Amino acid sequence: MEIVQVKDLTKKYPAFELSDISFSLNSGRITGFVGRNGAGKTTTIKSMLNMVHPDRGEISFFGKPVTGNEQEIKKRIGYSTGTVSWYPRKKILVIVDTVKRFYDTWDDETCRKYFSLFGIDDRKTPLELSEGMKVKLNLALALSHRAEVLILDEPTSGLDPFSRNELLDVFSLLKQEGTAVFFSTHIVSDLEKCADDIIYISKGKIFASLPKEEFLRRYSGDGESLEDTILRLEGGAFHA
Repeated sequence: MEIVQVKDLTKKYPAFELSDISFSLNSGRITGFVGRNGAGKTTTIKSMLNMVHPDRGEISFFGKPVTGNEQEIKKRIGYSTGTVSWYPRKKILVIVDTVKRFYDTWDDETCRKYFSLFGIDDRKTPLELSEGMKVKLNLALALSHRAEVLILDEPTSGLDPFSRNELLDVFSLLKQEGTAVFFSTHIVSDLEKCADDIIYISKGKIFASLPKEEFLRRYSGDGESLEDTILRLEGGAFHA
């Protein structure tokens, strides 16, 4: 079921333009949003969350436009960037107690589950965490209010290979629960492991938005991996 729609999203900057971005997200699907750094992934995500105001386009969640319904929608979605920006010297348990007040769907048991899974000690402060553990903290907080859509900007950035695999396994569990997982990345191997759908963006334009298998059938050469294909397309062989 489609629960997120992005249609004709456009945002112009002096040196960059996000142009006519359109795609949809479905419940129970993992969608990888792939492109090189500077392709427009973060601008798209921030526009979806009304953190950047596009020049044109329509964005809706659960059949409702973001404009006029932002507070209601944001209670039903989770968002995480690759790093955490909480008060660095506050105990994590204090941060959790503050964040949970914004969500009437907050689930303490779910929070404890992900803290245990990720090995997070809530007696520490963010300042005491490694970059990888900061990513895990941010994600755990995003997951703890039963989000129906999880939007993640480079969530595996800074994680070691073991932790990345652990995180991708969490995505698969969320998928089974019906959550729509949308994550941007430039690490194509992550998509090969877990993505159902691929949205490929280059130079501010969507060049493909397809199920992963269809993407591979349409664009991959003999013996090419998904990573090989993306690298070749990004190198200029794709002129769709």
